[in-house]
Amino acid sequence: MYYLSSLLRNCASLSAISQAKQTHCQVLIQGFLSNITLQTDLLLAYSKCRFLRDARILFDKMADRNMHSWNILISSYVSNSLYSDALHVFDIFVKMGFRPDHYTLPPMMKTCAGIGDVYMGKVLHGWVIRLGFEEYMVVGSSVLDFYVKIGDLFDAKKIFLGMIWKDSVVWNTMISGFGRAGFYREALSLFRNMNAEELKMDSMTVPSVLNACAGEGDLMKGKEMHGQVVKSIIFDRDVAIGNSLIDMYAKCGCLQASEKVFKNMRELNLVTWTTMITCYGVHGKGGKSLLLFKQMRGCGFVPNCVTLTAVLASCSHSGLIDQGRRIFNSITLEYGFEPSVEHYACMVDLLGRFGYLEEALELVQNINLEVTASVWGALLAGCMVHKNDVIGEIAAHHLFDLEPRNTSNYITLCGIYDSLGIRDGVLKTRGKMRELGLVKTPGCSWITVAGKTHRFYQGYPSHPLTQMVYKTLDGIIKAPMFPDDSGQGINL
Repeated sequence: MYYLSSLLRNCASLSAISQAKQTHCQVLIQGFLSNITLQTDLLLAYSKCRFLRDARILFDKMADRNMHSWNILISSYVSNSLYSDALHVFDIFVKMGFRPDHYTLPPMMKTCAGIGDVYMGKVLHGWVIRLGFEEYMVVGSSVLDFYVKIGDLFDAKKIFLGMIWKDSVVWNTMISGFGRAGFYREALSLFRNMNAEELKMDSMTVPSVLNACAGEGDLMKGKEMHGQVVKSIIFDRDVAIGNSLIDMYAKCGCLQASEKVFKNMRELNLVTWTTMITCYGVHGKGGKSLLLFKQMRGCGFVPNCVTLTAVLASCSHSGLIDQGRRIFNSITLEYGFEPSVEHYACMVDLLGRFGYLEEALELVQNINLEVTASVWGALLAGCMVHKNDVIGEIAAHHLFDLEPRNTSNYITLCGIYDSLGIRDGVLKTRGKMRELGLVKTPGCSWITVAGKTHRFYQGYPSHPLTQMVYKTLDGIIKAPMFPDDSGQGINL
């Protein structure tokens, strides 16, 4: 019996399903199936091999289930993102009078984070406190990860500060969480504190910090991180880190540095190609985006929804109408799936920017999906550029229904009316804003130079370098135009 148990555990560690089934047969032949240890070992083997249906059948037939067997099944469902199944099993587990232990709680916290079940997650957090598992690092990390993923950074910070032991996983969770939420300065501050604690950064830390550098526009810190990457053999060969470097340099305005990182990467994945295509698009290099897209397909990569969104956005930023239409039509004809709302938003933006407003409206009206604010917002922006109040009103009123408290939609419609001298429309829209208690907030842009952040507010020329900025901008506008990066003639 000990030999069979050892065989099954070996099958679990090697994911050897064929040998596991053969051993299962031996257990049945020798009449040992009623043994709780062998049953648990079989359950573990099937779970590790991802034969979850067989694992569940075995579990349901078990006359006596110990904590280990419950934890195995719950953890298996969670590791395969079958969150509803995990919740169902946990519900049975609780109703049978069991109490979760420090092995049960982490996967269940991950389940609540995965499905966004805030109530259940907080109930489980209560269990953690009542059962005294707060000081278990794995349990504490899972609770922290839950609050970060639901966007409750206030409670996440409280939990983080209350943790006695913090490993790199805990610090990475906080840094990435604050970065994803747009609190880039706080993310970088956390990284500095992590360094002060003399904890070494790992391959999960670097992309999060680079993302924060990109968001904050902190090129100096980004270059410092790049230097540390180059010094490390492990980091230098990490594809995710390479992708983050490409993105960071582009967002900090250094497109040539992004290109250099891309060309020097030993291994490229679909995310790498998509990131570089996006960078070219954001910098108005639509032709280069299309050439890279063609090169990517020539290397055997099949674009996914995100890649196609990036290519369409590049066409929009560079005014490549015909290429954009061809790519949009190819989503169904060549790649075999229906365009997503993001694809429609890019196409409406492309058409709207360059005055094809009737075609853009027709496209929106024929969408089979639920039309989101991003689609109507793209159309409204096009109407603002081309001073079209008729279609602008249609787009604006849909936006008023979808996001009634978004001030920018009312301001944009007012701008259209004002540019056409429609005084009644301006007064009516402003009256609606007063009725809803909406106040216009000035637009803000910022850039970090030599470690100092400079902020510029729309309509408030209070920055000491404002006049120099205006003078430089005026010189750029008056400078002779060079041939644009049109991408015309590229055969897709």
